[in-house]
Amino acid sequence: MKLTVLGAGAWGTALALSQAGRHDVTLWARSAAQVEEMDAVRANPRYLPGFSFPPSLRLDSDLKAALCEADLVLSVVPTAGLRPLLRDYAATGCRTPLVWANKGFESGTNALPHQVVAEALGDVPCGVLSGPSFAQEVAQGLPTALTLASADEGFARETARRLHGGRLRIYTSSDVMGVEIGGAVKNVMAIAAGISDGMGFGYNARAALVTRGLAEMARLGMALGGHMETFMGLAGMGDLILTCTGDLSRNRTVGLLLAKGKTLDDILRELGHVAEGVHTAREVLGIAERLGVDMPISRAVCAVLFDGVSPRLAVEELLGREQKAE
Repeated sequence: MKLTVLGAGAWGTALALSQAGRHDVTLWARSAAQVEEMDAVRANPRYLPGFSFPPSLRLDSDLKAALCEADLVLSVVPTAGLRPLLRDYAATGCRTPLVWANKGFESGTNALPHQVVAEALGDVPCGVLSGPSFAQEVAQGLPTALTLASADEGFARETARRLHGGRLRIYTSSDVMGVEIGGAVKNVMAIAAGISDGMGFGYNARAALVTRGLAEMARLGMALGGHMETFMGLAGMGDLILTCTGDLSRNRTVGLLLAKGKTLDDILRELGHVAEGVHTAREVLGIAERLGVDMPISRAVCAVLFDGVSPRLAVEELLGREQKAE
């Protein structure tokens, strides 16, 4: 299979490396200078240092060539960059099947990736790839399990079959909404978990936060049409646990640094990578309030990120909520 990966960040590069031994893979980046740099050193020192590119991995900055020569395209750009990329995609006239691996709501529109894709590309065969996965571990070839969801179950099965192999296991689902909600909300919860850990509240508090965070995720997801079993699976509980507990989690790192008193601007500058939870938190809370879904952890995260509330006060307000049935 000829596979093109759009986006040469850490996750796009890791997915390209994971497939390069089994398929004919092209890694595309918008910046010709970045492509030249990666090709010169046969690695991605900016976003995924320490991993050499195999000779078979091709690099390109020509979008039309990368798209039209492929049998399948993996879009791995941040959610904020998805719509502009798809506009360019549509302008090429290519109809190559698409799978996206970005997470979160589009800022300003509340749109999920599948809604952006539908608006931009119409009925191109498509699906979402999500689940508990750190780029570094995928690039290392460590065991990882993901979910590929599509409204077209046949497309999901065939595409999963092609991507599944080695130490990368791909499961299928028809619950696109549930998979995307899980991928969005878990990043917000990871910021909360980082704040809790950074303040030294311990493992008991983290377990409680993850559990109640899962409840928030499921409430919002089901209100939007997702299925409960999705939130109990890889794209829900699995991704939530990883992102809330793993030291490689950028969103958890945001929370840890907020607990130390650093400003959000300084944290994002220091990270140098996208932390989707920051952009997603406000969108999640806005949708929840519109639907009448109670999401106190998300509200507390937004208060810390955007309203100047101290992490300690936000946690105290959560702990001070009235007792209720689980």
